[in-house]
Amino acid sequence: MAEFTFNISLSILNHLGRNLYRSIITVLGEAISNSWDADAKNVYISIDRASNSIVIQDDGRGMNEEDFQDKFLKIGYSKRKNGTRLSPGDRPYIGRKGIGKLALLSCAKKITVLSRIEGGELIGGIIDNAGLDDAIKDDISTNDYKLETPSKDIIKRYEGSIKQGTVIIFEDITEGIKNRVEHIRKLIALYFRFSLLDSNFTIHMNGTPITLNEISFLADSTQFMWKINGIDDPYVTNSLGQNEHLKNSRDISSDMSGIKGFLASVEKPSMVKIRGTEEKTSVDLYVNGRLREKDILRHIPSARIVENYLYGQIHYDELDDEIDRFTSSREGVVSDDPKFVAFLKEIETIMKTVIDDWDKWRTELKQDGDPDNDRMSRKERKSKELVNIVAEEYIPASEKPAARSKVEQWVNELSDDAQFNVSSYTECFISENLLRKFLKEKSISITTALANRIAQFKENHKKTKQDANIFFEIRSDNDDLFYCDMDDLAYLSTKPEDRSKPVSFTRDAKEYKPIRDALCHTSRLTTDAKSKLTSAYGNIKAKISQLLGEL
Repeated sequence: MAEFTFNISLSILNHLGRNLYRSIITVLGEAISNSWDADAKNVYISIDRASNSIVIQDDGRGMNEEDFQDKFLKIGYSKRKNGTRLSPGDRPYIGRKGIGKLALLSCAKKITVLSRIEGGELIGGIIDNAGLDDAIKDDISTNDYKLETPSKDIIKRYEGSIKQGTVIIFEDITEGIKNRVEHIRKLIALYFRFSLLDSNFTIHMNGTPITLNEISFLADSTQFMWKINGIDDPYVTNSLGQNEHLKNSRDISSDMSGIKGFLASVEKPSMVKIRGTEEKTSVDLYVNGRLREKDILRHIPSARIVENYLYGQIHYDELDDEIDRFTSSREGVVSDDPKFVAFLKEIETIMKTVIDDWDKWRTELKQDGDPDNDRMSRKERKSKELVNIVAEEYIPASEKPAARSKVEQWVNELSDDAQFNVSSYTECFISENLLRKFLKEKSISITTALANRIAQFKENHKKTKQDANIFFEIRSDNDDLFYCDMDDLAYLSTKPEDRSKPVSFTRDAKEYKPIRDALCHTSRLTTDAKSKLTSAYGNIKAKISQLLGEL
């Protein structure tokens, strides 16, 4: 009986995801990951925007003819056969299923691959995507589609430079190279430098190594940092830990020991954006050093304002086990995977600490915090924000550090009292004016004795205006009620038979008056005065609410 084998059409490449990889960063990331898995010490990336071409070369193990045919060109070939998870150089493999190379094979019209193992011959081939498209249309099988042979000129050009390793030449990039080289350097530093922390692995671009200096702009914009399970990361330790702009930090211990990472927040949301690109930093998930899920906070339904300020990297290698938890695009995790769901639950717990810290630390710096945080009431928060805005107008310019420091110290001393007074004055203003409107609505007349006092007030007011050489009106309403303060207004609002009772509206208003007068003259109140004012106002507010409910 005859033997049979599977014959796979080239069209399967499209179904597997030949067109899923759309950005240059994705392509560079796949190439860098392959170089890491090949134990390369260096990856050299040359970008020529004028010719719309990229060359990526490494000094890894390289490939012979068998490797190139049976491993590189075999879509779905896994480096992890027999449970192997480490490279010959003891690096954890980033690649898993061999599908990621589709990013490399489909991002340009022509891709040339050349490689050499130590002591071997230079081998390779050319993938012409126009020809590949024709082959797919004609439904040609993989066995019948042959790669083009590199020209003698290309062989000669790289014969001397590739002692060991692989070079991939991308000609006529499909979507063009939209970002400038300096911006691409930043993106690579963000996506790879944080996670590939081996001192023997260096990424070069156009002749210059990519270092943490590429993202110094981000470190300089960072206010706060949270380290998770003591991550050892040069960006965290050096760029952030020794940065004078960092105002506060915390070490967080997670019960899920496999999680390590950091979260950081910038001063303004715009600072997480990378200028000149459409990219912005976010809180990303890495598995075995590879970016697996961008912006993991979108999976956590909190929608808190702090998320607009955050970036960071969370590493959880335990997602990479015998079960394939990653999507077909290899750029995400299957959302309902139980292990991933448990991971997100833990991140949600960590975020509760971050949210509270961020609000507290921001308000300590006299900056807006989280309005949804119930650590303080809405009224307290708004009063504090207003005090901070006004106080900032009095801080001397930074070129006078001694004066600035002194005034900042004074402002800090006044801050709590100012917050209390601003809130209390607003309560006073609203409550007294509501009572005036109530009395007018009810047509309640003032007493003869009060009318006599009001006449005297008006005369005094007229004299002080003349002394100040003011001839325009100061008060928008000259009605007699606007010369009455809380105790007068409370007296008029209370029924005659209730005015002499031991517990009454008028009694609360009399206790309120001396503290209210001190408050309106911008005095700083004692703790006892604040307590009395608060309790008296609580009763007054309740009574005014009752009166308004009777309208």
